[in-house]
Amino acid sequence: MIQYLRIATRGSPLARWQADYVADLLRRSIQGLEVEVIPITTTGDVQLETSLAKIGGKGLFIKELETAMAENRADLAVHSMKDVPWRLPDGFTIASVLQRADPGDALVSAGSVDLEELRDRARIGTSSLRRQAQVRHLRPDLQVHSVRGNVETRIKKLDDGEFDAVVLAAAGLKRLGLGKRISARLSFEQCLPAIGQGAIGIECCDDNEELVAALKQVEHTGTRRCLDAERALAKGLDASCESPIAAHGEVRDGELLLRGLVASPDGREIVRGRRRGRLTDAEWLGQDLAKELLEQGGRDILEELGREEA
Repeated sequence: MIQYLRIATRGSPLARWQADYVADLLRRSIQGLEVEVIPITTTGDVQLETSLAKIGGKGLFIKELETAMAENRADLAVHSMKDVPWRLPDGFTIASVLQRADPGDALVSAGSVDLEELRDRARIGTSSLRRQAQVRHLRPDLQVHSVRGNVETRIKKLDDGEFDAVVLAAAGLKRLGLGKRISARLSFEQCLPAIGQGAIGIECCDDNEELVAALKQVEHTGTRRCLDAERALAKGLDASCESPIAAHGEVRDGELLLRGLVASPDGREIVRGRRRGRLTDAEWLGQDLAKELLEQGGRDILEELGREEA
């Protein structure tokens, strides 16, 4: 029986909140369990002056955590699933996915105005190509700029006057007790979320059968099915966490409803689609929607983006 677990996590306040949440959940699930949380500084947390796409993508946020597990310095790692690439390194598995929190994006603005009320040519900060493309599609007049750093750092830049508004994940704001800073929650029609947004995943080595089985006890099946569909869509598009793609799955009336899109970074072109089907067909739904998005123009958008990055 498992008696002691070491959780690897990034050192940001949000990552620590998530790790502590998982630690408490596991203590309640496994009688007598002792848990140690081990903060690890990742490359993605240190290199803040360069866009993620140019330094290796969001996988940089989890690489050092996987190394800690491989070297037996940690037993498991806790991630925001939107930061986890669809292709994991050999030897690792997402053993458990917790019940999803608010999956949407939120606008935090000076004066608490919503997106439509922002002044002409207002300065918007967001680190995500996905958000940048959708904001530009809605408001081509806005000046959209990349901004890196943790949630508190980005809000401080807003408060210091560097931006008129920033776009952040609603779940992260709420988990940090910053829900009151939300000026407007963006609808899925305005800004479809990142794949996995709002969900916490627990990763471990796939050969530790006892640990994998223990972590399954805290899994939320509905969220897992939704993420299976979303991540299958990313795989079908052969896209990374930094690509201007979006997807969101939800369980509705016992079925899985999946929305997806591919956007050009300038926001001029957006290809949208949706699928609905059985929960057990989650991966097929994602793959099938990916094919449609590619055929309807998504392939040209992603190929052009690849040429620009080469």
